[in-house]
Amino acid sequence: MTCCDTSFLYSLYGGDAHTPRAITFLRHIKNPVSVSELNRFELANALRLAFFRKLLSVTQRDLFLEQFERDVLRGLLSVQITNLADVLAEAGRISEAHTPAGGHRGFDILHVAAAKNIGATDFLTFDQNQRRLARAVALKVPI
Repeated sequence: MTCCDTSFLYSLYGGDAHTPRAITFLRHIKNPVSVSELNRFELANALRLAFFRKLLSVTQRDLFLEQFERDVLRGLLSVQITNLADVLAEAGRISEAHTPAGGHRGFDILHVAAAKNIGATDFLTFDQNQRRLARAVALKVPI
């Protein structure tokens, strides 16, 4: 199972330097990419923040959010329900083991913990520090 972080989703929907790679990867994957409700929340917030910073128009913001929800309905993305208490417990273990030496941010740890919680084997991210964290907890990072 393949999961992702919000940097991958933002590239897919919000548009940045990694957008071509994200689109190409999604076109060639056989199974849906799993996302958590944390991803859904953080993507929506990132798009709203981009609007606040005047990087996106309200039309663009709403279109990107609609595209995300359409891809969920089409089965390209699969929203996985996770138990927040279990994710937080896993995040605590990951943080204790890896943050002192790796300097990982809380939400990055939560995304990796959620991926582990749902049984992911692969993790998609364009964030270099999060890539190191995912690999440290035995997730493959194919892009």
